[in-house]
Amino acid sequence: MPTSDRDARSSLVWFRRDLRVRDNPALLAALEEGTTTALFVVDPALWAGSGPARRAWLAANVLALAERIPLTIHHGDPREVVPRVAAGRRVHVAAETTPYGRRRDEAVGREVELVATGSPYAVGPGLVRNGSGGPYQVFSAFARAWREHGWPEPAPTPRSPAIEPGQSDPRALGLLEDAVAGAPFDLPPAGEDAAWRRWRAFRDAGLHDYDVARDRPHHDGTSRLSPYLHLGVLHPRSLLAEVAHTSTYATELAWREFYADVLWHAPGSAWADLRPALAGMRYDDPEDAVEAWRTGTTGYPVVDAGMRQLLHTGWMHNRVRMITASFLTKDLHVWWPVGARHFLDLLIDGDVASNNHGWQWVAGTGTDASPYFRVFNPVTQGLKFDPDGDYVRRWVPELAHLPGRVAHEPWRSDVGHEHDYPVRIVDHAEERREALERYQAARR
Repeated sequence: MPTSDRDARSSLVWFRRDLRVRDNPALLAALEEGTTTALFVVDPALWAGSGPARRAWLAANVLALAERIPLTIHHGDPREVVPRVAAGRRVHVAAETTPYGRRRDEAVGREVELVATGSPYAVGPGLVRNGSGGPYQVFSAFARAWREHGWPEPAPTPRSPAIEPGQSDPRALGLLEDAVAGAPFDLPPAGEDAAWRRWRAFRDAGLHDYDVARDRPHHDGTSRLSPYLHLGVLHPRSLLAEVAHTSTYATELAWREFYADVLWHAPGSAWADLRPALAGMRYDDPEDAVEAWRTGTTGYPVVDAGMRQLLHTGWMHNRVRMITASFLTKDLHVWWPVGARHFLDLLIDGDVASNNHGWQWVAGTGTDASPYFRVFNPVTQGLKFDPDGDYVRRWVPELAHLPGRVAHEPWRSDVGHEHDYPVRIVDHAEERREALERYQAARR
């Protein structure tokens, strides 16, 4: 098509995990073609599979974007909605990388001309390869190659984007508004301005001691940007432009990119063991114990604090995510997808690649950094990373009367259970031995 003819047409930009105006190459690509329609589709398949907290967080950020630009919002199957709204125009997107997103885009691409520019990652999954052209299996090697590969500078921000107002679906708007109104707790401030305020506050006050403070769940030592990164309210490339690429914070962003790369090459690992070595592992299905884990009533204070933080905020400190995941998989002998599904239902930053491969790292079925025989002791982990018991007392009020480290071992205090804190549902030492016996049996 001649350039003049293309310029005479308008285009459509379809927002998904890129709910921002700044540093958005797909939006810029659409604007280069002339007047653009901006579209967001409430996908029933994704909407129905999310809990109220996740729906509320998505809705809040879509509505925040709609306050910045004329955003046309529809409800329905994107395979039908996008071609109808596009009406023959080219559709610009940021490339999707999850198994569902790739299948959906392939189907939509059969109906319209779908133009992908950029992705939700600094380096698109599948682009970092080892010397033989295959994917990296170990994070440390991936991280070195990822840094060597590099990424573009942040894209410029359009000053006055030529976006046409469209006719939104009242049902779609109603779903979003009702979701925000029905949020089960107070959400973080939504939208890219809020995300940038959070980043700048962390950059200026927290980045200098992040390598130590990030492991202390009682301390606000993490960036708390994962909910914004999950929806593309800001892009990791924008953050990497302001930190040293060898910093601990850049390494944490590299973990996110590594897990996306793993899922890209092995889409079946979203809900099945990445490595089949433990295919013969014997798992349990203890309904009462799993419910105690979900509700934070296991009798192990740091586990219960983490699970209650999740229930009440839609977020959990990363160190405690590992502790609670280990408890479910090693102490209760439950297959990791049970926990991964629960986390994805509640976490407002729930990303299938990072969440599910993080679970597999703990379970010993994923990337090989954590073998199965690594079993987190919930007591020693709590004492190490919450030495004064502040995190436990914040989230487990039944233990608020116990001073200092005693909060991690209420059974050692004469008054540890006087406020009805539950007794331990299992003996960790016994379950550790059982986990290792099952591991050896599975290997044989």
